[in-house]
Amino acid sequence: MAAGVALAMDGGLLYQLRLGQQTLDLTAKTDLSLSEPRALTEADRAAAERAWRYIQTNTRPETGWVDTVRGFPSSTLWDQGSYVFALVAAERLGIINSEEFQSRVEQLLGSFEKLPLFEGKLPNKAYNTQTLEMVDYSNKPVPEGIGWSALDVARMLMAFRALEKLNPDYGDRIRSLLARWDLPAMAANGELQGALREDGNTVYKQEGRLGYEQYGARSAALWGMDVLQAVSSQRMLDWVNLGGVEVPTDLRRADTFRAITPILSEPYILQGIELGLDSENRIMAERVYLAQEARYRETGILTAVSEDHINQPPHFLYSSVYSNGEAWAVVTEQGDFHPELRTISVKASFSWDALYDTDYTNLLRAQVEDIGDPSKGWPSGIYEADGSVNDIYTLNTNAIVLEAIHYIAHGPLWHLR
Repeated sequence: MAAGVALAMDGGLLYQLRLGQQTLDLTAKTDLSLSEPRALTEADRAAAERAWRYIQTNTRPETGWVDTVRGFPSSTLWDQGSYVFALVAAERLGIINSEEFQSRVEQLLGSFEKLPLFEGKLPNKAYNTQTLEMVDYSNKPVPEGIGWSALDVARMLMAFRALEKLNPDYGDRIRSLLARWDLPAMAANGELQGALREDGNTVYKQEGRLGYEQYGARSAALWGMDVLQAVSSQRMLDWVNLGGVEVPTDLRRADTFRAITPILSEPYILQGIELGLDSENRIMAERVYLAQEARYRETGILTAVSEDHINQPPHFLYSSVYSNGEAWAVVTEQGDFHPELRTISVKASFSWDALYDTDYTNLLRAQVEDIGDPSKGWPSGIYEADGSVNDIYTLNTNAIVLEAIHYIAHGPLWHLR
């Protein structure tokens, strides 16, 4: 597959991608531009303060880590990366003062300095937030660990890099604690590499699918890792037409590569609000967003799909635009389908509205604006089937809401000085 080329044409984006002998010229059907920073409204500020309430009430005093799910003392590096971004956003928005910011950063870094590592190389996939013990996903202690996630580590690295850039005084300390980590171990052959324990052995596997892979690779590249193959999606890029919108999909099929292939909001909104969208991922993000708007126009069903915890079994789902060969699939990590549990994602609604500020994103945000219990923060979303609230409260949802409000005021975090 030849490399794609992004060009400016008549104020819009033209994307040329060669698939075999076929060249596809894909132009956006609307004049969809990224929003410029704008003054916060009362509702914006109230949303950010509500999101911070989750962090206030779920920070563990023993370690300074924040629980991934309200009241459950466990977390991953992905979520602690979300916490760092939320912390930076909260200080810059004036929700917390510099003293609280510094105190929280100091405690968090102190915990990372003594964090046990899987096989002495990289952080484990999950930790007890009270003790920093390595655990499995049920929070059962596993002294030898269960492996590492390259994507989770990459998100933490991106958060550290942003923290260092905006607060240079922490640079030496961050680099000192990272000197304990074997960062080259999470990259192989230009791709991200995870590790897991299987039958008593450590197995290494390529990690990441379209969107997530590029987000993780852009983060890892900031720390000098060789992830050149993973930075661009073009070697694994295919397209499917949904509602008149050409949507990116992953050529790696689940039955061959034994991994789900969800195309959804999260990796694109994170690139947009944190790193800023490069030319390739700007087109991907537009298509993923426009497909969701098109579904609403066709069906009248508000659509904002992402990965989310849910308040019932199977507890975590990827609500997608396209996954595992099906449009609008809702899948577990194991590839089981649960279309009856599709949700309107709070974090996706806030983030798409921050990025594009269209009539449709305004409608999405209005739909989720008053749901849940404000004393707990923001719940994950609304079930599409019956309109009931998915009233599970998580760090990632609330951190991304904070990041989205910060984007409204200041633009991408990585572009700040």
